[in-house]
Amino acid sequence: MRAPKTGSAPFDRPILPDVLRPGLRLVFCGTAAGKRSAHEGAYYAHPGNMFWRALFQAGLTPRRLAPQEFPLLPDFGIGLTDLAKRHVGNDDELPRDAFDVPALLAKIERHAPGMLAFTSKHAARAVLGADVRYGLQDRAFGSTKVFVLPSPSGQARGHWDLAHWIALAAT
Repeated sequence: MRAPKTGSAPFDRPILPDVLRPGLRLVFCGTAAGKRSAHEGAYYAHPGNMFWRALFQAGLTPRRLAPQEFPLLPDFGIGLTDLAKRHVGNDDELPRDAFDVPALLAKIERHAPGMLAFTSKHAARAVLGADVRYGLQDRAFGSTKVFVLPSPSGQARGHWDLAHWIALAAT
């Protein structure tokens, strides 16, 4: 399979499918599929990404799942989505209009998970505005609480802290 292009040309379908259903306790929201994830058709697929390791180390899954096992997450009460469903690349490669905030909010309203956890401050700022910090936010969407995590991306290693993921698991 050839790796998808990055940049401003949107794809005609979502890069990765949402993993959502009513009754989830937690939904993770990233910015967009990275090149490796798009190529493999799996969330957080780059070997340097800490997402799957963090889920296990924080106690959110009973074992470390492989990226290709992402469809199993609802069995653990967890869902996945992205703000830019039709774009691929790092945050700095995405066009300004890539994030579909109304679509995300409609999904959250429809499925009403217990918690929406953004996997980066960049994603959280796009939805919540400039005033975000790591941890549980003062804002909610209906009954859905909001949590902001440091990015698990290898490129954001300088901001990485598993403690926030552990705090999420305890919330």
